[in-house]
Amino acid sequence: MKNKRWLSLLVVSAAFIYLVLPLAATFMYSIAKEWSHTVLPVSYTLDWYKELFTDSRFLAAVGRTLTVSAIALIASVVTMSVTVFVVYMYLPKLERFLQAITMIPFAVPGVVAAVGLIKVYSSGPIVLSGTIWILVGAYYVLIIPYMYQGIRNSLRTIDARRLMEAAEILGASKMKAFLQVVAPNIMGGIIISALLSFSILIGEFVMANFLVGGSYETIQIYLMRQLNQNGHLSSAIVIAYFTIVLMISWLMLKLGTRFNKKEENKENAA
Repeated sequence: MKNKRWLSLLVVSAAFIYLVLPLAATFMYSIAKEWSHTVLPVSYTLDWYKELFTDSRFLAAVGRTLTVSAIALIASVVTMSVTVFVVYMYLPKLERFLQAITMIPFAVPGVVAAVGLIKVYSSGPIVLSGTIWILVGAYYVLIIPYMYQGIRNSLRTIDARRLMEAAEILGASKMKAFLQVVAPNIMGGIIISALLSFSILIGEFVMANFLVGGSYETIQIYLMRQLNQNGHLSSAIVIAYFTIVLMISWLMLKLGTRFNKKEENKENAA
């Protein structure tokens, strides 16, 4: 028993070191004034962070990235929640078809998808190439599989069909039953799927580079350009990037936990 415990602890420790060590090294390099032939930096400075957070291009790139990701995420949550719910409840024969469609983004490489979108939307009646909207559309399609799986699994876990039947027997309309009974119970799954989707969008580079490039500079494109200029500044960007994503993820989890507690309190009061 003790051997198994030590083995588990060893595996967890090795995984922790494997994940944290690159991040720690990046942070050390971001605060190093000079670090070339020594084990540790010769001197330390925060000038790289000062330069980063006073750079209007960086702040604008962060704002653009969060804006595009938020629009795609909100659109995906709203449309996929309704679509998956309707198919699960009233059109079960179409469930396999919907699942097959939502898995297509997994099968298509990002470069192929980006080139195809450019070909379609660079001419004709609808010209979106180089604009924010082609990137929003691409991001929306990219996260559909994750949103679909999370919402579908949540509906199955709570047995949404029985919940809807019980709510309708008690006099609730279909809309009211969905909004007040089903939606709160699947909110946890939606938040987890949204967090996963957000982390994917924040790190996506291929589509952003191909579809908008310099015309709508996101944080990924900004980072790539800085990599060829200053390694210390690039490390500071990575750490700031990681911190922003961590804070937003923590905030979303906090809001989800608070929402679930409110729902539990309502159920207990009832």
